[in-house]
Amino acid sequence: MGMYSEEINNISNKSRETLFEFAEVDERQAEETAYSNYSYWRSTWKSFLKNRIAVFLLVGVLIIIAFTILQPYLPAQKSPTEIYLDEQTGLQARNISPNAEFWFGTNSIGQDLWSRIWAGTRTSLFIGCVVALVEAIVGITVGTLWGFSRKLEVPITQLYNVVDNVPTTIVLILMSYILRPSISTIIIAMCITGWVEMARFIRNQIVILRDREYNLASKCLGTPDYRIILKNLLPYLISVIMLRMSLAIPFAIGSEVFLTYIGLGLPISEPSLGNLINEGRVLMMSPELRYQLIFPSIVLSVITIAFYIIGNSFADAADPKNHV
Repeated sequence: MGMYSEEINNISNKSRETLFEFAEVDERQAEETAYSNYSYWRSTWKSFLKNRIAVFLLVGVLIIIAFTILQPYLPAQKSPTEIYLDEQTGLQARNISPNAEFWFGTNSIGQDLWSRIWAGTRTSLFIGCVVALVEAIVGITVGTLWGFSRKLEVPITQLYNVVDNVPTTIVLILMSYILRPSISTIIIAMCITGWVEMARFIRNQIVILRDREYNLASKCLGTPDYRIILKNLLPYLISVIMLRMSLAIPFAIGSEVFLTYIGLGLPISEPSLGNLINEGRVLMMSPELRYQLIFPSIVLSVITIAFYIIGNSFADAADPKNHV
């Protein structure tokens, strides 16, 4: 019986030697196998470049922003606040149609509409970018603490309920009445309630992610809370954060237009897209003066649509699922 089992073992050993080969450890190959040149931001950018419409609009927005900054320093540019006179009559050059001297025509008091549109675009973009940045900083900070810290959940919830139940329009109107109408007034009024939506969204996402296994394991290993937030939670939310920020810019510009429409926006002496559209709205029924509404409306529409499409495209590109 023993000889029989020994022969079986010999046969199995020989068959094993013929079918299999012992693997040897090669540290160099192991390092090559473990190496990955994957970069999140590089992959995000490559994915974004695949959307030609979004890339085209991004280039267009960058050109508009650069031009609004450089426009006052370019040659043959007029002042957006100066009232120009007709050389023949000596009167105000009022409501002159677009021509070689006034490229976009003049308004009802003789101001150059070309310069006023770009000055207004510069003002509105500044308001939109500042409001979006403040909303992102405050909203992400409050939303992260709200969703991650159970001790702060109740007080932040109460604060949210108070702020959220006050209509944004009422806050904008009250701030415009209390403070002197200016760019800072509009920014403060928009930022008082603007962070609420961002904070609530971030809080909901943090609650979903905070109790996953890898976060619990990090806590058990003694990882500080701030590292868990920065390394484990916020990277998952980059795409939605960028989307929210890109939508906050046209929303802030739209709010400025709305405030000006109801008479609580910037003073008339301060060029803005809201002021220009409000001035052109009065002349909408006059076909020969309709250009005063068309030109600023086109600029506002291009900026709003471009930011919306760029934000959505970047959010899709930032999703790791779309990376190759």
